[in-house]
Amino acid sequence: MRATCTATKRNGEPCTLPSNTHSGLCWAHDPANREKRRRGQSRGGKAKPTRELARLGARFEELADKVLSGEIERAVGAVAGQLLNGARACVRDGLAAREQEELIGRLQALEEGIEASRSARGYGA
Repeated sequence: MRATCTATKRNGEPCTLPSNTHSGLCWAHDPANREKRRRGQSRGGKAKPTRELARLGARFEELADKVLSGEIERAVGAVAGQLLNGARACVRDGLAAREQEELIGRLQALEEGIEASRSARGYGA
């Protein structure tokens, strides 16, 4: 049976993740991973893609209102809508790429933890 992390989550509940180290802590609570966690958090917080998507959504609504009221010609509105849609796709794709990079980093850390655990127990590769 695999040991569970001995740390407590921010909400006061016990952590339910498996312990991957001799310290009895999971990857997320192990102080040895503090710098990796900090880098991942700062990378995720830089672009604020949800805020950018909300801003683009507001621009779409504004554009639609102006086209419907006749303030902007339909052809101009159509082109502007296509450009805004392209910007939205770029934000969405950037978010997906960052999520993939984060998952790859987490997977690599888990694999390293498993390998370290195997080596410590004498199982080898």
